[in-house]
Amino acid sequence: MFATWRRRLAFAAVVLAIAAGGYFVLRPQPVPADFETVARGDVVVTVNGEGVTRIADLFVVSSPLAGRAMRSLLEVGDAVTAGKTVVAAIRPTPPDFLNARDRRVAEARVRAAEAAERLAAAELARVGAELEFARNDLDRAEQLSKTNTVSVRELDRARLLVATKEAELASAKANLAVRGEELETARAVLIEPESGLPDAKPGGECCVLIYAPQSGQVLNILHKSESVVAAGAPLMEIGDPTNLELVVDLLSADAVRVKVGNRATIARWGGEKDLNAVVRRIEPTGFTKVSSLGIEEQRVRVILDFTDPPIARAALGHDFRVFARIEISRAVNVVRVPLSALFRVGNDWAAFVVEQGRAARKTVQLGLRNTRHAEIRSGLAQGDTVIVHPGDRIADGVEVEPRAP
Repeated sequence: MFATWRRRLAFAAVVLAIAAGGYFVLRPQPVPADFETVARGDVVVTVNGEGVTRIADLFVVSSPLAGRAMRSLLEVGDAVTAGKTVVAAIRPTPPDFLNARDRRVAEARVRAAEAAERLAAAELARVGAELEFARNDLDRAEQLSKTNTVSVRELDRARLLVATKEAELASAKANLAVRGEELETARAVLIEPESGLPDAKPGGECCVLIYAPQSGQVLNILHKSESVVAAGAPLMEIGDPTNLELVVDLLSADAVRVKVGNRATIARWGGEKDLNAVVRRIEPTGFTKVSSLGIEEQRVRVILDFTDPPIARAALGHDFRVFARIEISRAVNVVRVPLSALFRVGNDWAAFVVEQGRAARKTVQLGLRNTRHAEIRSGLAQGDTVIVHPGDRIADGVEVEPRAP
């Protein structure tokens, strides 16, 4: 009898142990999740885009005439002073070669100019002789007028003749000078191009010197070696690297949200700290740009000015790549949650709040939001614990626990 009861008690204990083990194994386990505490902070909405730096006042030095540009003695990065530093020297283009017909015409013009010069010299000699005769005649008339041998009219006529001949002499001298210059012009046509250019250095009398229009640094030398250039050909770019501005290409849909005076943060420029800037101008025209995916996009250039001192961006130069975040709106010291804690329920936004170890779904009303945080206007309070990145195992009322690190 006693042995029977012992077997029954042992069997009951085994059954209870199996039931307890089954319950322990099959009971619902808390779902591990990532928790985040709702706190206050700023929510800043930005428009982001890549851009480049550029010198605000970039000067392109061009050749004022056609000729041969001498080899530049400057290097990229050299400092120049406005009106003092010679940045280029241009040797004017020598005259063209003459063919047989043009040469004969030019030689004939030289002979004609020589003959005209001789004719002008003979005319000068004639007028000089007549003037000498008129002066002698005037001297005689003045002597005779003292004895009233010659009338006053005759004396005045002699004086008029002298004055007339003096004027004719001046005209003959001027005519001879003109003929001489015409002869030099005709002879200049016969000057042959030089078979070889002599050594020429900036500062020599052979060349037209071009001085720096602005103090700064040499940014680019378009013609380093000696070369033939046309009038107006660009030779060098000069600018002040401390006077930088930013050019950011934004999608036209984003550009319409940007206003002049908006603050911006400049990142990914290579420095340890982000830089600050402000929008100065939004260009009124757009342009088409093909993206890396082959999609045509309408973009607008936005110009920004740095607000940090030049020493903070001393390493930046012309045409450096940067990444700009332009602020378009800001909510200060508001209740905010990570954007990863929010999800859609129909047309509403919702989040899971941890209450007594269980997930409770709460509908929330949002304000501003960016890529990291969203402003909460109702539905959550500061200090609430929300679940970020909720998976499909989390639902309203499910027991949750913090995920092990």
